[in-house]
Amino acid sequence: MDEERALYIVRAGEAGAIERVLRDYSDKHRATFKFESTDEDKRKKLCEGIFKVLLKDIPTTCQVSCLEVLRILSRDKKVLVPVTTKENMQILLRLAKLNESDDSLEKVSEFPVIVESLKCLCNIVFNSQMAQQLSLELNLAAKLCNLLRKCKDRKFINDIKCFDLRLLFVLSLLHTDIRSQLRYELQGLPLLTQILESAFSIKWTDEYESAIDRNGPPLSPQETDCAIEALKALFNVTVDSWKVHKEGDSHQFRVMAAVLRHCLLIVGPTEDKTEELHSNAVNLLSNVPVSCLDVLICPLTHEETAPEATTLDELPSDKTAEKETVLKNNTMVYNGMNMEAIHVLLSFMEKRIDKGSSYREGLTPVLSLLTECSRAHRNIRKFLKDQVLPPLRDVTNRPEVGSTVRNKLVRLMTHVDLGVKQIAAEFLFVLCKERVDSLLKYTGYGNAAGLLAARGLLAGGRGDNWYSEDEDTDTEEYKNAKPKEELLKPMGLKPDGTITPLEEALNQYSVIEETSSDTD
Repeated sequence: MDEERALYIVRAGEAGAIERVLRDYSDKHRATFKFESTDEDKRKKLCEGIFKVLLKDIPTTCQVSCLEVLRILSRDKKVLVPVTTKENMQILLRLAKLNESDDSLEKVSEFPVIVESLKCLCNIVFNSQMAQQLSLELNLAAKLCNLLRKCKDRKFINDIKCFDLRLLFVLSLLHTDIRSQLRYELQGLPLLTQILESAFSIKWTDEYESAIDRNGPPLSPQETDCAIEALKALFNVTVDSWKVHKEGDSHQFRVMAAVLRHCLLIVGPTEDKTEELHSNAVNLLSNVPVSCLDVLICPLTHEETAPEATTLDELPSDKTAEKETVLKNNTMVYNGMNMEAIHVLLSFMEKRIDKGSSYREGLTPVLSLLTECSRAHRNIRKFLKDQVLPPLRDVTNRPEVGSTVRNKLVRLMTHVDLGVKQIAAEFLFVLCKERVDSLLKYTGYGNAAGLLAARGLLAGGRGDNWYSEDEDTDTEEYKNAKPKEELLKPMGLKPDGTITPLEEALNQYSVIEETSSDTD
């Protein structure tokens, strides 16, 4: 009945009546995502009628009402089949100011029309294969980049940027060819990085260092959403960068990594939004060539080198690490380097462990990132070793028992998900400089057996990568306990089913065999 009434007015009514009936329809179905199949034909005709209305010279408010209903109807894939034509796509491109002839965005009254047109295009492109093909034919990616350039430094049009970026993300998700076009032809990497700089209001203090206002307000919801969409689009643009990285790209990747460092050190309007923001930053950092991740740490600024400093030995015992790690003006410092971003990544990782679910999607990206950073950058590895594997003092409890980061990671080494347990073990192995004896000291043989067996290191030794030699970090507690540790012994089953050292079990079976043999 709603479709019939709306269709009648759309076909025969004047602009004011059309606007009213479509506004009513939109208000009623704003949260509708599943539609009755019996009214499918009516919805198709309503879509066709709306496109015809959009061709006319109607008020902006009527255009917005038309587009709102079209956005709702475009959630139904079946409805899109007959209406997804080149002509209709061009109508939406025109209204979204995506034609090259539109040189500016001066009329604020048109902004709601642009935003609603972009929302419609997001739905239609995502739900229609025909629309995806037409997007290639109409060179939609280039038009979206052109629109971004018009508004990249204008904060009051965040909604336009947000849905432009979302449409870029959808296009690059569905078409690998568009990823390549964005990366090289359209210079998407510097463009999208500049969008992030604008969203974060970054002020550079050095080539790869930005000023962090620790007393500043959090990002607004609009700035956060815009940044998240840019991060997702950048992820698609750079998804294969580690394979095809060229030396000439190092500067651009370092700039992006520096922007992502800034991202990790700021917060969104809510805790959930901050986690979403940081999660997307972690995913994107995983695409950055590891040689460019050195910008995640940086020498201390003048403010950070002020006299006030606290060694972590003065903190509560559960926060203690080696004395090279200190707090200066609430900044985590190691060997004279600012480690705030790495500390944020470590805290993010621990929160994901504590969630206890979705480890494959939520935990493995940050664990992989920290592993590669540790393998390639000595200061990062040593800082993380201090935080995750501080000198052993508790030698009475099993490695997997407790609430420290080490305990949590050791428990993951025997997780049912093969990928999760492999990356957790790999991370700890790298922190131990791939030395078997060091890994066993912190994790125990049983927890490490899977990784050692996979690498052929059950008999000891070390991995293939070279690491610098560090001083001995064994505590007195560990040195005293080490001689008392039981050596590994092969075990076997006795005839009664109990476990005993293998040699004793074999002897008992030999005795049984002798007594039961034929004596004739």
